[in-house]
Amino acid sequence: MKQPEFAHLHVHSEYSFLDGAASASGLAERAAKLGMKTLALTDHGV
Repeated sequence: MKQPEFAHLHVHSEYSFLDGAASASGLAERAAKLGMKTLALTDHGV
């Protein structure tokens, strides 16, 4: 049986004040290195 794909659907970047610290490009690079095809950037207060 094929392993189901996984995607984080609640991720905050440095643009979510007091809630995230990573850059959007850093998050995308890390997701790609982990073989993830997608992630959802859910910043707030922007």
